Amino acid sequence: MGYLLGVDGGGTKTEFVLVDAKGHVRATYQGGSCYYIQIGFDGLHELLAEGVQAVLSQVSGKPEDIDFAFFGLPAYGEDSIAEPMLDVVPEAVLGHRRYACGNDMICGWAGSLAGADGINIVAGTGSIGYGEHGGLSARGGGWGEVFSDEGSAYWIAISGLNAFSRMADGRLVKGPLYDVFMQALDLKNDLDICGYVFGRETPSRDKIAAMSKLVSQSAEAGDRVALKIFGSAGYELAAIVDAIRGKLNYAPDESVVLSYSGGVFKCGALILEPFRKHLNSFSRMPDSPRYDLRKPLHAPSIGSALYAARRLGRPFSADVLATLPRL
Repeated sequence: MGYLLGVDGGGTKTEFVLVDAKGHVRATYQGGSCYYIQIGFDGLHELLAEGVQAVLSQVSGKPEDIDFAFFGLPAYGEDSIAEPMLDVVPEAVLGHRRYACGNDMICGWAGSLAGADGINIVAGTGSIGYGEHGGLSARGGGWGEVFSDEGSAYWIAISGLNAFSRMADGRLVKGPLYDVFMQALDLKNDLDICGYVFGRETPSRDKIAAMSKLVSQSAEAGDRVALKIFGSAGYELAAIVDAIRGKLNYAPDESVVLSYSGGVFKCGALILEPFRKHLNSFSRMPDSPRYDLRKPLHAPSIGSALYAARRLGRPFSADVLATLPRL
């Protein structure tokens, strides 16, 4: 039996899923970050080889048993020099060319909407949006953490760290956020946060992003600054969505099916409420709902397998889609 391999890469973790032709998930595996800018091309090769071997070993399979694979990689398509090198890494792992590479935003879209027309916004370690409509495709955001990735876990964490430093200085009134950071990071004094962040090595992207959880804890404790950070994150994510809508040539009164993925959305109402609020603010026709916001149908890892089937030219039927695990 041939398999479809889906790989949903990310800045923090990489999910591998092996699916058979009937839509049964036969094997899964989770590895670390596959952000090649952080781990290098050799690190990417090692990670993909480990993940592919892990899922195949669960079914006593070999690489030739994979009919097609899709590798959703963070930052793919954002460097014309790096792209050809990224494209050949899976061949070294699989030993054949029955695969395609693309940006990991596609995994989120294909999973959340089961490959149907609409837009998906990702807020994980970074942030990016992707949509398809009437044969068109478009992306927005995803420019990287140095000067973009608004609304992402990294962006929220940096905003929280900035608030902590201001509270420590007295430039902001100390709220719950100050104590949350002090206690969670076990700081002896507030300046110790510099050692925690910078230490003796360059701070990693995923380590910084993980501190977004402290901002969410602060917001839940009623910290006004933390709540404002999540309000701003909701606006930024909504702005990305609305920019994509414009690229996809939706009619002004046409409602767009919209979904979401990524760890930031695990915060629930904390991010979804400002996100909905700002989506509505973009509407110029209040009597016509601009967006039909829906919960995601499948995980991005399942989305990567769905997209592999599509690229193979054998998209899953409705019956098979009903078999796949839902969120």
